[in-house]
Amino acid sequence: MPAKRNAQQFPATPLQQPATVPASSVTSSTTQPRTVTSKTFENKSALSSKKASASLKDFPTILQGVWENYVQHTPQRVKLIDTFLGFLLVVGVLQFAYCVLAGNYPFNAFLSGFGATVGQFVLTASLRLQTNPENKAEFEGMSYERAFADFVFGSLILHFFCVNFIN
Repeated sequence: MPAKRNAQQFPATPLQQPATVPASSVTSSTTQPRTVTSKTFENKSALSSKKASASLKDFPTILQGVWENYVQHTPQRVKLIDTFLGFLLVVGVLQFAYCVLAGNYPFNAFLSGFGATVGQFVLTASLRLQTNPENKAEFEGMSYERAFADFVFGSLILHFFCVNFIN
């Protein structure tokens, strides 16, 4: 396992001193507080509404750019894991909706199924972090096979407890 980073590995940066005002530049005259007019608020609200409408117009373009970047630069292995994460998310939402709408009569079965879904999501997210090539520096000593073996072992333990919880 790689050594953990700590504060000793990072060089100390000097703190910037706040600018001081010389005593000779301070005047004894009092300044009147500036009053805020309704025109100021109108200008700010008009500016913020212009920014909001501009950002709403750019939203589909931003989403399209994010999607194209994801499709072009994400490895197939990570895309497969992301698909499984999406499936687990949908299953969790469906289980919760069923519990709210139809009831949770065998409550331990609902808890076991929902716990298995959430636990599997967490284990899969961990696998995604460990196998993503962009995180290679973070997990130096761990191979993809080791990460997958940990994932399988954790999944077996999780499902063993879930099956035992049902009775």
